[in-house]
Amino acid sequence: MIETLHYDVFTSTPGSGNPAGVVLDADQLTELEMQRIARMNGFTETTFVLASEQADYRMRYFAPEREMDLCGHGTIAALTALDSKISLSPTCQIETKSGILPVMRLANGMFRLQQGQPRLHQFDGDIKHVLAAIGLELKHLDDRWPIVYGSTGNWTLILPIRRLEDFHRMMPDNQRFATVLTDFPQASIHPICLDTYNRQATMRGRHFSATGAGSIEDPVTGTASGVMGVYYRKFIQPLETETAIIVEQGHEMGRPGQVGIRISGEGLDHSKWKVEMDGQAVFVGVKRVGEEEADVKTFHLGF
Repeated sequence: MIETLHYDVFTSTPGSGNPAGVVLDADQLTELEMQRIARMNGFTETTFVLASEQADYRMRYFAPEREMDLCGHGTIAALTALDSKISLSPTCQIETKSGILPVMRLANGMFRLQQGQPRLHQFDGDIKHVLAAIGLELKHLDDRWPIVYGSTGNWTLILPIRRLEDFHRMMPDNQRFATVLTDFPQASIHPICLDTYNRQATMRGRHFSATGAGSIEDPVTGTASGVMGVYYRKFIQPLETETAIIVEQGHEMGRPGQVGIRISGEGLDHSKWKVEMDGQAVFVGVKRVGEEEADVKTFHLGF
């Protein structure tokens, strides 16, 4: 039997935030089995925790249809599960496909994850086609800020939108993304806005999954929030030497949550900045299925 732990992340309230699955002690599973389990679970990502020769733990992240290099909410869920089982030390390291990443255990069940090296890339595509792929037009774009690809572990297109109300107009056609994101066809699309529902939030976002990921929208996204922090310091408040923002997301899906992002490091070279993400998770339940069921059933863990 395979046991998947269900956590809701970037929230302390079950039914909010971003659901994630966690499979502990996954060394006996093959890559094909991990992919099948992730497809069964139906989460945007399921995290598999393995032994590591280079760090304290190794983590692999699977969307329903493909493996991801890094997953922010999946990492917080896995750390919370490990901490409840063995009580983690105040600091540790995890091995991911985005590198060896430091982790700090904070108070009140919070964890701080250092994300991968921040990268930005100019967008040279047809913005009308990109906007049409999420149901918007040029009039909805906030032309004060640039459109760029960004990554702290996974590539996404940062798309500045003028008004909060325009977030409710969005209707993603994920299958079109690969054809309109010509430089990074594997990228997701991440609209952002400076208008927020909550006063303590700095920015808000929505996150539409890349073509072929097997999901449509991610409620609250850790890695893309990290890119938002880099974007905020680089373009919106470029004189800051250290930036701390709060990103809100998920209201349109009925699963609101918040992500804390810290950007440190001096100078204008964003590739040398350190991106850290703060988050928490709440346990929701357990799903147990036999490995043989992976080929014939799809399970959704209550979201």
